[in-house]
Amino acid sequence: MQLDPRGPRFAAALTTVVLIVVLATGSGWLALAQTLVFAITAAYPRSGPYALIYRYLVAPRLGPTTEREDAAPVRFAQVVGFVFLAVASIGYLSGATTLGLIFAAFGLLAAFLNAAFGLCLGCEAYLAFRRLTTRAA
Repeated sequence: MQLDPRGPRFAAALTTVVLIVVLATGSGWLALAQTLVFAITAAYPRSGPYALIYRYLVAPRLGPTTEREDAAPVRFAQVVGFVFLAVASIGYLSGATTLGLIFAAFGLLAAFLNAAFGLCLGCEAYLAFRRLTTRAA
């Protein structure tokens, strides 16, 4: 499956905004909602909530792209985001606010780097893992 690379960056921008609000309010429920967004997008990259917003509201205004990227690194990055925000949600909702804060902050850092600079940390981790396992085999 191939994706328009602008879509994941748009999703990262929305995630950045959501995580800023999570950190500002300490809302475990909002962190949990973002966790669900990561879970849905990891399973169905083209049908995640932010992907649908991008596809129907943003992409038509940008026009077609000549670039495409493989969905596998993006899916892996969504799983990593899911894990970080699941821990953040558990932290906030269980009263371990420091745990929630730390993991939400790491999620924010990763989302911001992707949105602002196109540096997808989860994607890079996926590619590094693939290089290591390909050499070992």
